[in-house]
Amino acid sequence: MIEDHGSSTPLNVVGLFAGIGGIELGLHASGHRSVLLCDIDPAACKVLQHHFPNVALHNDVKTLERLPKTDLLVAGFPCQDLSQAGRTAGIGGSRSGLVSHVFRLMESSDPKWVMLENVPFMLQLDRGEAMRYLTRELNRLGYRWAYRVVDSRAFGLPQRRQRVILLASKTEDPRTVLFADEAGEPLDPPDPMAYGFYWTEGVTGLGWAAEAVPTIKGGSTVGIPSPPAIWFVDTNEIATPDIRDAERMQGFPEDWTACAVVDASKKNTPRWKLVGNAVSVPLARWAGERLRNPGAYDGSDDLPIINNSPWPIAAWGGQDDIVRSAAHITKWPRNSSRERLREFLHHPVNPLSERATNGFLLRTQRGRLRFDPRFIEAVRNHLESMKRLHSPRRT
Repeated sequence: MIEDHGSSTPLNVVGLFAGIGGIELGLHASGHRSVLLCDIDPAACKVLQHHFPNVALHNDVKTLERLPKTDLLVAGFPCQDLSQAGRTAGIGGSRSGLVSHVFRLMESSDPKWVMLENVPFMLQLDRGEAMRYLTRELNRLGYRWAYRVVDSRAFGLPQRRQRVILLASKTEDPRTVLFADEAGEPLDPPDPMAYGFYWTEGVTGLGWAAEAVPTIKGGSTVGIPSPPAIWFVDTNEIATPDIRDAERMQGFPEDWTACAVVDASKKNTPRWKLVGNAVSVPLARWAGERLRNPGAYDGSDDLPIINNSPWPIAAWGGQDDIVRSAAHITKWPRNSSRERLREFLHHPVNPLSERATNGFLLRTQRGRLRFDPRFIEAVRNHLESMKRLHSPRRT
């Protein structure tokens, strides 16, 4: 049994690739304080300046020469090269490869804690080379590490969003933070009345989620916002959520990103990208609370990871590159209650357009996925209603 009672002292935090401040907002809620934020996206910087006006802001990690006194360095580094929806160029890609600057800055600042965040597909891409790179660099700098895939639904959010949280320290045991809470994977909600799915897919995947939406994305490969769709079973509606409810699905107050809109004619285009790229706030708050009050972890049943074997859901390693063990733990550190999706939504939904509905229906016919017949019938009925809505009226 590993125990660490730690300290309740708030930490000074530097946030690299800060986005719209999801990690920072969660850490602030758990008592920590930011001393520097960094992001290159002008729209994200507008949000950071608006909500964190007293925190220093730098706009390019590549030109950041050194860090201020830092207890916790956090970096939700770009996932475009690591995600299934992205380019899958790998950890050496032009975007995700920017994480190398995190390690460059660590060499001179020597923070007590380091927390990295990214998509779980990096555990599979290139046979897990991204995680091997990250852990090798942490070992090189003398850090012990632990990581865990965590589902945002664990904190009561109606979004099935899974992310890898990698925590490291030279002096503390990260397992007492990431592994101290284990609620076990819950059953699906009984008698779902709403299902979330990706209307942009339909051939090989769907992102199906009961009483939740699948992961909110930053946008399509051509930069067009693609909010998830929802099938409301009782009314057979096919619709997408309002951007303000999407913000709430990430744990932000609604209109958190409204200040990023410069051209009103573009409506919510930058906001969907910003929200889709963000870190869920309650996840960061949970991690921040455990950093202040570490728990205990019994790793007696953990087994060594054999070289070149797949990375598990959770694992840890020492301050060398030899010991790596899989942790017997789920993606659910907590199991907070969730409202039904319709009850969660505060704003009217937007009917899925005729063009989007037709494209989705055609893709379902080309693929080999099996669908609930009621769902396909609802999509067909929605398509017909949208056609009638936009057809010229006879006089």
